[in-house]
Amino acid sequence: MNMIGKVCVVGAGNWGKNHIRTLYELGELGCVVDSNKKALNEIKKLYPSVPLFSNVSEAINLKKYSGYIISTPANTHYEIAMQVMNYGNHVLVEKPVALTIKEVQNLKKFADKVNVNLMAGHVLLFHPAIRKIKEIISKNIIGNLQYIYSNRLNLGTVRKEENVFWSLAPHDISVFQYFTESKPLKITSTGGVFLQKNIHDTTLTILEYEQNIKGHIFVSWLHPFKEHRLVVMGSKGMISFEDSAESKPLKLYSKGYRMNDKIPAKNDGPVEIIEYENLEPLKEELKYFINHLDGSPLDLANADDAIEVVEILTNASESLNKGVIIG
Repeated sequence: MNMIGKVCVVGAGNWGKNHIRTLYELGELGCVVDSNKKALNEIKKLYPSVPLFSNVSEAINLKKYSGYIISTPANTHYEIAMQVMNYGNHVLVEKPVALTIKEVQNLKKFADKVNVNLMAGHVLLFHPAIRKIKEIISKNIIGNLQYIYSNRLNLGTVRKEENVFWSLAPHDISVFQYFTESKPLKITSTGGVFLQKNIHDTTLTILEYEQNIKGHIFVSWLHPFKEHRLVVMGSKGMISFEDSAESKPLKLYSKGYRMNDKIPAKNDGPVEIIEYENLEPLKEELKYFINHLDGSPLDLANADDAIEVVEILTNASESLNKGVIIG
């Protein structure tokens, strides 16, 4: 019988190590799987009591773990997730969940068939500042949503399997979907290829939603300094969140424009620092996953959310490669 609450991490790379550390702190780390012996040896030194396996079948066959986290290269997600779910296990798949719309749709169909939860690793949905922004939007404090922009820039890890948009933008797309609760009607994307053939290193993507809501996502792994900045603008006010700043400030601006005799008049009101809980997003995400190992439905980062994000990634990539607008 499965041990509810024990989670196995598949993939002990950079982000996998974060999952391993956090699950261990929560007392929920069941095992670690990685085909790289060096990676397993590093984990063994840090967590000597944790079972280690070189392939996922060894862990599955023990029938001890009801939850699996897949933190392997994106091109392996589909096959491993299918294998894990085939044995009735719930799964959290890191972003991007899959590299094609068809694959992520198949994953959802299979998860529904075998009655397990398929969760996407959209960790920003569990960030307390993002949750606070959603609350401010929902309470109409900044009025009607008008414009969202996100800059995710760094001199960071360059991928070989996916371009910078597929690597970094799933975070921002998931947040945009969370805020707007709708799909973009049009997507336009452009970017630059500098290091590897056919793999974009920087992209700027424009999204257009219903009710005249606009957004842009600027991502780069060739930027000289780190900047993770999110700005949300409404008809009555604006919000900014700087995740890359030391204090990670969340600010509410009582600024904007009002029409005065058909002429835009500036409203330059005060700036308020918004307090939010000091919680680790990854820990909150993993607690959410663990709390749903009983099979209860996911309200956040579920399979439908995963499909929407991969659809937007795919449509933006078509625009990026062809220079056209995708409806």
